[in-house]
Amino acid sequence: MSSAVGGGGVGPDGLDRRRVVQVVTTCVAGPGRRGSGYQVTGKLVLTARHVLCDASSVQVRFLTEDGGIREVCGKPVLADSASDIALIGIADDPSAGGLSADEVSPVRFARVTRTVDCEALGFPRFRLRAGTESSDRGELVWYRDSHHARGDTSPLSYMRTGRLEVTLKSAPEYDPERGRSPWEGMSGSPVWSGGCVIGVISEHHRPDGLGTLAAIPVERWFKDLTPARIKELGELVGLPGHADQLERLPRPSPGAPELREAAELLASRLAGQWEKEWRRRKVHDPYPLPVRFRNADTGFDHWASIRDAPPGADPGPLSLTGRLNEIVKVYRSVPSRRLVVLGAAGSGKTILTLRFVRDWLRDRASDDRVPVIFSLGSWDPTTISLRDWMRRQLVRDHGLATLIAPGGNWADTLVDTGWILPVLDGFDEIASGLRHAALKELDRTTTSFLLTSRPGEYAEAVADRPLPKAAIIELDDLTLEDIAPYLPRTSSPGPDRGLHKTVWEPVLDELRAHPRRLGAANAATVLTTPLMVAMARTIYSDARGRDPRELLDTATFATPEALQKHLLAAFTPAAYEPVPADSDSGTDRCRRRRWNPDRAQHWLGYLAAHLDQLGRVRTGVPERDLAWWQLGTTMRRSPRVLVIGFLAVLALGVTTAVGNVPANLIATSHGLGFALVRGLVVGLLHGLVNGLLFGFVYGFVSRGAVEPSHVRIQVFGRTGEWRAKVALRFKLGLMGGVSLALVVLFLDRVVVESLGLGDGLDGGLVGGLLFVPGLGLGAGLVLGLMAWLEVPIDTESGVSSSELLSQDRRNVVFYMLVWGLVFGLGAGFAQGTVDGPAWGSLVGLGFGLEAAFGGGLAYGLSFTTWGQWVALVRIWLPLTGQLPWRLIAFLDDACERNVLRQAGAVYQFRHAQLQDHLTQVFLTGRDGRDRRPVDSAESMPRST
Repeated sequence: MSSAVGGGGVGPDGLDRRRVVQVVTTCVAGPGRRGSGYQVTGKLVLTARHVLCDASSVQVRFLTEDGGIREVCGKPVLADSASDIALIGIADDPSAGGLSADEVSPVRFARVTRTVDCEALGFPRFRLRAGTESSDRGELVWYRDSHHARGDTSPLSYMRTGRLEVTLKSAPEYDPERGRSPWEGMSGSPVWSGGCVIGVISEHHRPDGLGTLAAIPVERWFKDLTPARIKELGELVGLPGHADQLERLPRPSPGAPELREAAELLASRLAGQWEKEWRRRKVHDPYPLPVRFRNADTGFDHWASIRDAPPGADPGPLSLTGRLNEIVKVYRSVPSRRLVVLGAAGSGKTILTLRFVRDWLRDRASDDRVPVIFSLGSWDPTTISLRDWMRRQLVRDHGLATLIAPGGNWADTLVDTGWILPVLDGFDEIASGLRHAALKELDRTTTSFLLTSRPGEYAEAVADRPLPKAAIIELDDLTLEDIAPYLPRTSSPGPDRGLHKTVWEPVLDELRAHPRRLGAANAATVLTTPLMVAMARTIYSDARGRDPRELLDTATFATPEALQKHLLAAFTPAAYEPVPADSDSGTDRCRRRRWNPDRAQHWLGYLAAHLDQLGRVRTGVPERDLAWWQLGTTMRRSPRVLVIGFLAVLALGVTTAVGNVPANLIATSHGLGFALVRGLVVGLLHGLVNGLLFGFVYGFVSRGAVEPSHVRIQVFGRTGEWRAKVALRFKLGLMGGVSLALVVLFLDRVVVESLGLGDGLDGGLVGGLLFVPGLGLGAGLVLGLMAWLEVPIDTESGVSSSELLSQDRRNVVFYMLVWGLVFGLGAGFAQGTVDGPAWGSLVGLGFGLEAAFGGGLAYGLSFTTWGQWVALVRIWLPLTGQLPWRLIAFLDDACERNVLRQAGAVYQFRHAQLQDHLTQVFLTGRDGRDRRPVDSAESMPRST
């Protein structure tokens, strides 16, 4: 249970001291009353009904930060004697020091099934104090201070009267005035537990002692109140429509404190990530679009199953109608905690999931589950279970790879112990042949979730059998009444600085006056989805020089599909429209000016086509997660082999050429010209051999994406299993080294000397005889040593892709050191025994550098994900114009422009329709013919 509520706001369990009030009434006859209450909405205070009995006037007093009071007039709005609860209406006036409507978060209600900790904050009589200052008449000022009552409550006490017994940890030591309870004035204070209201303080039974209070439980309200009153409370304060929709306390065991801390850390990271994404989407600029949802027409399981009703009971349907800002409330009203959200393409499903996660995290209690968005398009339910797939996504996107036990990590444990609330976005993005398997896996799991899908794909998947215990809502289309006040607010003001005569007025007037005209009907059909409204806003409100009246042009846009295609095509250029920089512009604005709109669209098209190809190879549908570290893997194998071979040529060729020049200058008398020419020729020949070798091996082993090496370097603690691997690697290195030595020996002794570039430093016959086995033994020793030091990373326990990439980079540096040390020390020692330590050191340095770059670096570029990232994404693709040099900066900037979004470690296009459109444009421009993706055609939303 939370500690005392302090500071300026919300306590650990949701109790906000700024919303606690003292209720002071004046009665028609007799003395007035004192009570407590809590501000449950911007304009309503919850209290006990008997506090307001016979009241002629009501004053509500809030505590201010400095210890003073803010008093407002109140008026009873609802008072029920059977349940002893009441609502007081107050003025919503933030300018007078009160909270704004956004700061008054919804109150959650719960029922108690076992003993739980609880708390209440009110103004009892025993807190009566005399002020230190006098009034104008010289009298002391009396006031009641607040009291934070903490204790526990059990549903097994007061069973006959249906009350909650609140047993307090501390209480007044004595009764100061017989006949009057010291707890007078505490009535009306809500009782909190787990961030929820579980009751309202109503009585103090003196025979029970000073440490016990009685409260009316929220569950009891459903027995004492009429259905009409329950519905009224639902509309006013968000009370669920049925008792079985109340949260149950205590919740399932949260596990060890370490798990709670891990969940809190994950929740904090997600809150920051999605709050940033919320601002990027301009959801509140100028205000959120009024997206609404309702009960879907088909696809439901039995309501008795959804509502966890006992056998034989038929509780009837739930009303799941609401707006976007009520999605958390609606989800919590579903007892099974399984909710499916259906909506057409662009209807706002992704924004709904974002709103759900954001609002949940804002009001999350410490032991609440953590909502995590998972994009289902990359899930293949035939190869991996939902649990394992979610675990891997958590590792990839949120870095939960720290091992906490053998074979387990934080991701495993959080999923297994129920801390994660899956928000499964895009069921329709799963390949059609896999959807039935996905439903079976969702059926098999016992976890609760929120799932989104397009209606047609979901209806087809559940045609034979509904998803068990899943309630279903469907998003409604936007109407003209929804967009008419919104679009003018997004544009520049009219001449009178108001909403009249904006660029949108002619379009909206046409939609109102002539809704049946073809142009107006087309525009009305397209602008029924938040996606298209947002794109129209970007094109015509945010950018300059575009007139939205062109949306009504039937000669250009004869159908709604043509108009939708126009908005998709115009969106990216508008998002990258150059913005004039102010003289004091910051680096962000300057950076955004550098992206040429045409080049940006080409780069985005390449990324979209990459995802299309990658997804169709894996699952048959376009991939939606842009893993930046794998961007080069969908290039054809032949250009990849050429790039890797060319870099291997440079790695050995440059170091060989550079190393030969000082050797010839020092050890021969041929001069600088000879040294430069020989260095160039030898470097070219050796580099070509190295490039052919690594290119051939890479082409042989690279049938698809090159996976990270999945190994790390460990000196101690290995088992005997390494012996077979070391022997195999040594043999391969020996054979490869001997073969390479024979080719190099032929080139040096035949080709180079035939060109008159022999320098006499090859050691003659003895040198040749030693060079071949020496190079073979050195390569075998290097590969064997690396096999001995490499330990597999337990990727099943989970390591994020960025960590694997960093591990690959460290491995490449280590490989270069090993190659350099083995060959440098070996060659230096052998040469030093003949020609002395000075010459031996020079030869060892030269051989070490050539081996480090020609062997270690070439190996890293060829066979590690980091090497692929550097070779293909950071070098080749920018050189060929497919991607920008500053790729990560470009991706981040695209997120700022709302073209992309970031989801954990990966990027995603703002919407699948935009991705598919860019894919089509890119492929058409590359091949010169229409290449519409198979799944890109979208059915148009209904006309309003």
